[in-house]
Amino acid sequence: MSADDEAILDAASADLVADMRQDMLRAQAELVNFRRRVERDREANREAVVAEVIRSLLPALDDLARAEQHGDLAEGPMTVIAQKIRGGLDKFGLTQIGAKGDVFDPSKHDALVQLPSADVTVNTVADVIEPGYTIGDRVIRAAKVAVHTPQ
Repeated sequence: MSADDEAILDAASADLVADMRQDMLRAQAELVNFRRRVERDREANREAVVAEVIRSLLPALDDLARAEQHGDLAEGPMTVIAQKIRGGLDKFGLTQIGAKGDVFDPSKHDALVQLPSADVTVNTVADVIEPGYTIGDRVIRAAKVAVHTPQ
């Protein structure tokens, strides 16, 4: 084998090694991106499942609030049960939204009634018909409200 042949062979080997190195780096980057995507999707799925489970419990939470308003939870074992349920939901970051006097926000409120009023300059919650809930920034259920609108 001549010196020229060896030089050509060495150059080809170097090119092959460089190509294989690039392929390996690309594959490693794809693997890292795949792992990140899987982790992000896993977290999004977990949040969606938690939200769906909590959404299914909201009617029971509404019933507890109505029972409390009527004085049915003043004392006794149901009071303790209600506190435990609310405490458990609080651990997931469940927050009630929709209060009388809030500025109306269509992403957090469903306006069921509009009441013209000279006392307001912006759409304002006049009354909460059914409270809404969020977990973090995610609205689980919009608050159903009556809204004072400017005349």
